[in-house]
Amino acid sequence: MHDWQQRPVGSLTGVGKTMAEKLARLGINTAGDLIHHYPRRYEDFSKILPIRLMRPGNVTFKGEVERVAARYARARKLHLTEAIISDGTGTVKAIWFNQQWLSKTIPTGTPVLVSGELKFKNNDLALQSPAIEVVEPGRITKDTARIVPVYPETEGLSSKQLRGLIQPLLPLAAATDESLPPEVVEEAKLMPLAKALREIHFPGSQSALNKARHRLAFEELWYLMLTSLVIKHEIMTESAPTIAFKVEAARAFVNALDFEMTPHQKQAAWEIFQDMNKPSPMNRLLEGDVGSGKTVVATMSAVMALASDYQAALMVPTEILARQHAAKVAPLMKKLGYDTVVILGKQPAAERTAALKRLEEGGPLLVIGTQALLGEKVTFPNLGLVIIDEQHRFGVEQRANLKAKSGRLPHLLSMTATPIPRTLQLTVYGDLDISVIEGLPPGRQPITTRVVEGKDRDKAYEFINAQLDEGRQAFVVCPLIEASDVIVAKSVTAEFERLQKGPFKKRRLGLLHGRLATAEKQAVMDEFVAGKIDLLVATSVIEVGIDVPNATIMLIEGSDRFGLAALHQLRGRIGRGAFPSHCFLIAESKSPGTAERLKALERSQDGFRLAQIDLELRGPGQIYGRRQHGDLDLQLADIGDAKLLSSVRSAALKFLSDPAAMTKNPHVAAKVNALKAVTSLD
Repeated sequence: MHDWQQRPVGSLTGVGKTMAEKLARLGINTAGDLIHHYPRRYEDFSKILPIRLMRPGNVTFKGEVERVAARYARARKLHLTEAIISDGTGTVKAIWFNQQWLSKTIPTGTPVLVSGELKFKNNDLALQSPAIEVVEPGRITKDTARIVPVYPETEGLSSKQLRGLIQPLLPLAAATDESLPPEVVEEAKLMPLAKALREIHFPGSQSALNKARHRLAFEELWYLMLTSLVIKHEIMTESAPTIAFKVEAARAFVNALDFEMTPHQKQAAWEIFQDMNKPSPMNRLLEGDVGSGKTVVATMSAVMALASDYQAALMVPTEILARQHAAKVAPLMKKLGYDTVVILGKQPAAERTAALKRLEEGGPLLVIGTQALLGEKVTFPNLGLVIIDEQHRFGVEQRANLKAKSGRLPHLLSMTATPIPRTLQLTVYGDLDISVIEGLPPGRQPITTRVVEGKDRDKAYEFINAQLDEGRQAFVVCPLIEASDVIVAKSVTAEFERLQKGPFKKRRLGLLHGRLATAEKQAVMDEFVAGKIDLLVATSVIEVGIDVPNATIMLIEGSDRFGLAALHQLRGRIGRGAFPSHCFLIAESKSPGTAERLKALERSQDGFRLAQIDLELRGPGQIYGRRQHGDLDLQLADIGDAKLLSSVRSAALKFLSDPAAMTKNPHVAAKVNALKAVTSLD
């Protein structure tokens, strides 16, 4: 990055403290951030027409100010500036609000360029608040007579102001070095970076804009894909314990289950077994919809590691989930002749000491825990397999940590209930091999999902009470823990009190959120599982792993504040037993986008389809968390553009075919290392 790109925005001409604060709200802190703040759309004002040929709509014309005047409209409490502009073929009126200074900058006789929307007003054509620029020899327009960029904005900071800040940076950008290797630019026939930066902000034509967008989108995906390929190569060069497939262990596991594994579960397990039988570390993602049986496949993989006298670790996001997994898995492991221990951040000292001692002995053992498994005092003398449950992602630092603990890199199996569209498999998750469990096991009950208007909330309560009368249990999910002056949304604590005193005053209610102490959370969950709580009022802390077959009703307040993937995960907490289940969605926003997302959830229970819709509506940055934050943001690339992805992948593979590629291109190596650093645990 050039020195000028590292300059704080506060040092730029025209940027004071207030302006810098507004820019910061858009994530713009340096000149580099500003030049890479790309337009979200464009308005084409490039065609200059004579006034007599203009029709309602977007227009641009060149003329001379015949008359201009500013006045104060008391009734409307507005300063109005009105100008009559002529070009010899006709005249047209332009009006501006609260821009009284304009009357001094465009006095009578001033040659001007005007761009804006021409509308009928009082039986006459007029422009309201058009862009206007004085015509001067050699002056390049930024707001008129061109394809005009419209940027992502924030309150008090308009696209016109952003154009004024970005335009002076273009001469500096013109001297910007290429950020892609020259051979990649040449072979892919890409526009040079300096020209692409100029054309993306102030395009000279639609053709130039298209080429600039393609160039910058190519780069976004190229570095993303290159990083995934580098990570995959680095992992393959590591050594790992070879865990052979043992028929007897597999047969014993299957016979110990009280259900039959599905063909898709068996296929996923077989792919994992083949990976573990190699001397290089497995790096596989097991994806499947909520309730598809990922845990049984992962447990079978752990058994295979233990059968070869290795240790296996299962890392989950919360202590509640760790305890829940241990309660389910430990008896099965015991039946097969293996021990299970739990290691948490907060647990009785005697339990932790015993677990650490058992681990240090090095014998076959399943360890279940949270990120506490990565703590300094936890050692794995004989670790063969690490299973990472939902919400975790191992990056460079975590792999180094595991290697330090066990002397070599174990096999890694990640699990997710958020299906990954094929395009993201190639880019964001390109370092992973992927196994998919399609469909749900037999016996899963359908979930009827309905969007409910806030005014019909009481009808939903009546339905829930009727279900509770039949012995079922229910969830009410809220987006916030406590009420906020800034965010208008239901808080779980206030809603708990309201429901307890109101529509469910005769019911046994429980409260669950992330700020409760671990022991409190566990106690509430134990009571809910035991049927001692009828209705659990909770935050999205229940999103992962909570399994209560008798819970058949869920009402989600502020459902517009969750992504489709999160809503689908939440909904997956019901429909796990023998009874039909119902999910009610109540939104605060009435926007068309919100309605479209929630209607999709009404229509479909297919997590793969919903993930694709979520990707299209919200973009990968909002769906996939830290893998897409900061340096990984995609501003221009369409992750669904299969042709572009194919081209980028080919270029990345060809670049890496040269063993010295990184050495020859230190700026590429630096960028890849920076991206590797952010592909880590949430």
